Amino acid sequence: MQRQRSLLALILVMVIAAIAVIATIPIPLGLDLRGGSQLTIQVKPTPEIPRITERELEAVKSVVEGRVNGLGVSEPVIQTVGEDKILVQLPGVNDPEEAERVLGGTAQLEFRQQKPNTETQLFALRTSQQELKQQQQQLKNSNDTAAIAKNREALQNNSKAIAELFESTNPPLTGQYLKDARGEPTSGNNWEVAIRFDQKGGELFAQITKNLAGTGRSIGIFLDNELISSPVVGPEFAATGITGGGAVITGNFTPQQANELGVQLKGGSLPVPVEIGEIRTVGATLGKDSIQSSIWAGVGGLILVLIFMVIYYRLPGVIADIALVIYALLTWASFALLGVTLTLPGIAGFILSIGMAVDANVLIFERTREELRAGKTLYRSVESGFYRAFSSILDSNVTTWIACAALFWLGSGLVKGFALTLALGVAVSMFTAITCSRTFMFLAISIPSLKKPELYCPNLSASNKTEVAR
Repeated sequence: MQRQRSLLALILVMVIAAIAVIATIPIPLGLDLRGGSQLTIQVKPTPEIPRITERELEAVKSVVEGRVNGLGVSEPVIQTVGEDKILVQLPGVNDPEEAERVLGGTAQLEFRQQKPNTETQLFALRTSQQELKQQQQQLKNSNDTAAIAKNREALQNNSKAIAELFESTNPPLTGQYLKDARGEPTSGNNWEVAIRFDQKGGELFAQITKNLAGTGRSIGIFLDNELISSPVVGPEFAATGITGGGAVITGNFTPQQANELGVQLKGGSLPVPVEIGEIRTVGATLGKDSIQSSIWAGVGGLILVLIFMVIYYRLPGVIADIALVIYALLTWASFALLGVTLTLPGIAGFILSIGMAVDANVLIFERTREELRAGKTLYRSVESGFYRAFSSILDSNVTTWIACAALFWLGSGLVKGFALTLALGVAVSMFTAITCSRTFMFLAISIPSLKKPELYCPNLSASNKTEVAR
């Protein structure tokens, strides 16, 4: 009995926490619910790069992500599709032509030298930039649109101020001269970024490093006019600069930071053209209608299930309904905590998982009825019902998880949303069916007024009732 009370207290705490999460953290809506634009970017090969590999595709994706962030779009979805396409979903953007202009160009990577006597200014601006980016992360899930817009404007002004501290060489050293860039491990746990230029790029790089060596001024590496790194050249290169066409950027990078910088550099230097293919616009009105229809469908289906369970299973049905409401609260809170972007297929997965949650209770209650009809006591019948139904529940849920994993791994976009919400819903349904329903059932049979056999199995014979009551 003490164990049941502890579980009951745990469930109560989880329900209160779920309600608090739902009330404070809004769930972001996908393109099909909020409205917006969807663009498919086709990455094309060139004579120099006849085949687009995963590395090139990821590099282009990194550039696209940076440009989307410049648009100020909240909750964008950017993912690779197939071997040579990138899908970009921009909720709330109803002008696809603007997005096409911003995303359709070739990324511009440029190496610039810092102007004299600007070291103090650069340090102050970089420090301010870090603070603004931290503030941006804090505002990510906020509904304060004014603060988000103010932060975005401050970041843009900061980037412009930093860019003014650097000057281009003549001729400019751009990404067209960069042949490769990748993160590499060094001694210990440190990483660095190795870059390699062609012959012309190597000569320009040697000249820049010769000018800056030992001065304390840095080389500004700009991607789409935004500073992504500013390494300093040591005084040992003052005579000739860094020759040979290769160099390393050090800075106590982590493996992730080194690889990300390598991808950014490689993405900026890719001489592959991109082309905007399919453009699809979803109106905000359609999104609102979809939300309303989905809510009515979900609420209507849930009410019908609740009524059916009470009519057919009596007291166990009431317990299943309570567990089902807890399931809905916990699942919705999980969506909010994990930052799941809700789409129409996602809502469909959520509603389908409600059916899975009910299915587990049906198996348990039918097993319990079989035990009651066999003449076992009420306590033994309930205990056996949960024990014997568990293997069937586990098997059905595992097969569903396998299907969800396949959909998530092989699918894209809306299909992944469906798979994720269904898998998460099934996981929570396991908890509510096994833990919540079990706790409530054993709590019920401990109350004398609820020990009547007809409350659990209406069609018991008189002899079976006598056995059950023992």
